[in-house]
Amino acid sequence: MQIVTTETNNSHRRIINPRLNELPDYPFERLRDLLDPLPAPRNLDPVALSLGEPQHPYPDFVGEILHANRHLYGKYPPVAGTPDFCLAVADWLTRRYDLPHGMIEPERHVAPCAGTREALFRTAFLAVPPTKAGHQPAVLMPNPFYQCYAGAAIAAGAEPVFVSALAENSFLPDFAALDEDILARTALVYFCTPGNPQGAVASLDYLENLVALSRQYDFTLVVDECYAEIYNGATPPAGTLQVCARDGDMSGVLVFHSLSKRSNVAGLRSGFVAGDPDLLTLYRRLSEYGGNPSPLPVYAAAAALWRDEEHVIANRALYVEKFDLAERILSNRFGFYRPEGGFFLWLDVGDGEAATVELWTRAALRVLPGTYLSADGGTGENPGSRYIRVAMVHDRAVMADALGRMAETL
Repeated sequence: MQIVTTETNNSHRRIINPRLNELPDYPFERLRDLLDPLPAPRNLDPVALSLGEPQHPYPDFVGEILHANRHLYGKYPPVAGTPDFCLAVADWLTRRYDLPHGMIEPERHVAPCAGTREALFRTAFLAVPPTKAGHQPAVLMPNPFYQCYAGAAIAAGAEPVFVSALAENSFLPDFAALDEDILARTALVYFCTPGNPQGAVASLDYLENLVALSRQYDFTLVVDECYAEIYNGATPPAGTLQVCARDGDMSGVLVFHSLSKRSNVAGLRSGFVAGDPDLLTLYRRLSEYGGNPSPLPVYAAAAALWRDEEHVIANRALYVEKFDLAERILSNRFGFYRPEGGFFLWLDVGDGEAATVELWTRAALRVLPGTYLSADGGTGENPGSRYIRVAMVHDRAVMADALGRMAETL
């Protein structure tokens, strides 16, 4: 492994944290390296389908609340959030997942975060001990995976273990099938439902088994539920706290939610983590040192968003319309299937990186190769190499044009 060094004025080499060398290259940096040197057709408008950045409108009241509270930008915001924000989150969790009244206590079971990516990363530092079962701790995650999971594991000194989430297992990783020695030293499991990028939704039974496994092997279970409000069909995805509600025990469980996808306010940088109150005490303590609390006007706008469902219903309907469109244009090609949740297409194009280049140079479409979201996991094969991820984030007219170009090009 190469050691990161810097040059000093006296030509001595200073050693920097060597774990930085182990961090995987971020997918969008790799995509820029791949595509930026290549020209796109000048007669076509470029369309970015690579980044999961929602382009739908957000409610007008967001701007109104930010403006009305603008005088509060002069105050330091509390790391623990405002009482109103935490209450709005607790009430939303109770409504959304039909939890027992009073199960989620705002001041104990909820903590805000300025976007969930940073919070998911930070959680590894409170959940990963120096050793477990006498060995280097393991952090498990689906493969493909959200890149910050792997980065957090490495930065915290753990071994990332990639567990296949493939078509043959309905894109749901079987953590329980791992060898006993790996499970014994597992300190943390990251899981995402609906999944990114495949859109698989875990059933309540699946989540129940995962919670039971976390208790059997005493690891922290982190469930990323940021796409929970974007789903196809009438039944919303199950939530991990529904499992905890059965016996009232949230120990070892943390769930993450965000307004970025639910409310189309990625730039607001507002989300929350909920669950085990003891872990949340540690989370808040860690955040006092390296956290980035939201400004007070943002807390006010976020509380209003968690209390409003009308914009969420309208937002979900727009995605359903676009998946209807994709089904008409791409059905029976590229392994197309309609995802249960989320807003990505996960298309089997044979060689994801080659297809990415072709779509850019021939159709001015920017997608993400699946191999950039996956690791070989020690098998010698990258489970994402055949795929591309397509973010269905633009309006219906733009997506109709883009999907038409895609079908014609591939």
